[in-house]
Amino acid sequence: MTMNRNYDIVIIGSGFGGSVSALRLAEKGYKVLVLEKGKRYESKDFPSTNWNIKKYLWAPRFFLYGIQCITLLRNVFILHGAGVGGGSLVYANTLLVPPDEAFKDSRWVGGGWKQRLAPFYEIGKRMLGATPSPYMAETDRILKQSADSMGRGNTFKGVDVGIFFGSKGQEVEDPYFDGKGPERKGCILCGECMVGCRHNAKNTLDKNYLYLAERLGVEISPEKEVESVIPAKDGSYLISFRKSTGLFRPRGKVIAKKVIFSGGVMGSVKLLLKCKDRGYLSDLSSQLGNYVRTNSESILGVRTGSSRKDFTKGIAISAGFRPDESTHIETCRYGEGQNSMSFLTTFIFKRSKVPVLFKWIGYLLRHPIKFIKNSVPYRWSSQTVILLIMQPVSNYLKLSYRPKWWRLWGKSMNSELSSGKPIPSSIPIGEEVANKIAKEINGVPMSTYMDTFLNIPTTAHILGGATMGSDPSSGVVDENFEVFNYPGLYVVDGSIVPSNLGVNPSLTITALAEYAMSKFPEKSSS
Repeated sequence: MTMNRNYDIVIIGSGFGGSVSALRLAEKGYKVLVLEKGKRYESKDFPSTNWNIKKYLWAPRFFLYGIQCITLLRNVFILHGAGVGGGSLVYANTLLVPPDEAFKDSRWVGGGWKQRLAPFYEIGKRMLGATPSPYMAETDRILKQSADSMGRGNTFKGVDVGIFFGSKGQEVEDPYFDGKGPERKGCILCGECMVGCRHNAKNTLDKNYLYLAERLGVEISPEKEVESVIPAKDGSYLISFRKSTGLFRPRGKVIAKKVIFSGGVMGSVKLLLKCKDRGYLSDLSSQLGNYVRTNSESILGVRTGSSRKDFTKGIAISAGFRPDESTHIETCRYGEGQNSMSFLTTFIFKRSKVPVLFKWIGYLLRHPIKFIKNSVPYRWSSQTVILLIMQPVSNYLKLSYRPKWWRLWGKSMNSELSSGKPIPSSIPIGEEVANKIAKEINGVPMSTYMDTFLNIPTTAHILGGATMGSDPSSGVVDENFEVFNYPGLYVVDGSIVPSNLGVNPSLTITALAEYAMSKFPEKSSS
């Protein structure tokens, strides 16, 4: 593959951590290459619905090159993103600062991190175009009724989002960076944010950090999956990669003085585990893969049988409330016709000694019409109130890289339960809210098949696995996110987040990346 062979810094991944790093390092004079396994998407390239799985799902083994990754491990079901811009392509635009409780975990080494990050949260908000949601969707009004009925209406409020509202559908010159950014269009409130914004209104990373970085000379090379990072005798690193798409996938290599892992938990932790297992980075901390968090999340839905309802209008997330001091709940939505995710959902059954399958079959026999109506995908996005429940409580699991029989004993990522508090697959207060909404809209509470049948939690915000420590025995990286025992290697993405945040983590990852890059010196002229 033809590209320059030597760089000051190679960044693996182009999500929130990688994008921030690319721009800030370019501003400091470094020659930077970003390697991204996903494709580059323009607004016009996104699918109109998530039924177009070729453009929606990322599963290159099946020649699907979309933006949504779905990973099922033994103990967790994960939704994550792929493409130039990483998770910003599929995220719900929500930019929130976590509550104080999220920063109390001892793995925030050195303490005082909310104060340390305060100025960088503000930088992140400005760069991502954070603005209070000006629109109250019907599902938000329904959520407000539940909040009021629980005596928690005072906690209900709109959220800050990274969207350009302006005049609906009207294109304007760059509204954020004094004309140095791309042209934008006003949001049309179609609800399609999580399938890729086709209307140039969503503030994805390719419209801010990455856009500006490329204009400073940063090279972004999509469809390149890194296979190894190997130290050289002179202190630099050899990065080997291969093309991630197509039938023939040629390999390539580059050399860099420094490497930043920014592929998210499912990219960075996996690659680090792989490099350790193969002996390339054998001195990585034994803590690698530990303290993986799900943001203590649960994703529920309530589906109404009313054909007159349409819950698709608005933006992906526009409001939320706190039913108690440790829980944050938001309503989410997909756009009209974006119904394919319905295949992940089924009914919620109360936990008991009776096997869930028997309850499921019993429900079918007792309520066949209701069962069928709530199981078919037709009008699912229009009829379903989706609830995202998050908590800043301490629970975690472990990721490892081990042989799998179904891969003919080839190795792959695996999850294991940790000795600490287990991650719940269901959150009672969330189910209470779902039941209240079900009564309000004459609907049926729903969860995922993984939760209902396998007791496996679902998360759209996987965190941790390469967290901070005071030394290699307690963490993978130091307080500047440099990898212990490997000078010049850094991890800057959700993998370094050491606790459940209890809110959408994109702004925190951005702030951590801004903090990390503030510690990098200007490039020496020598």
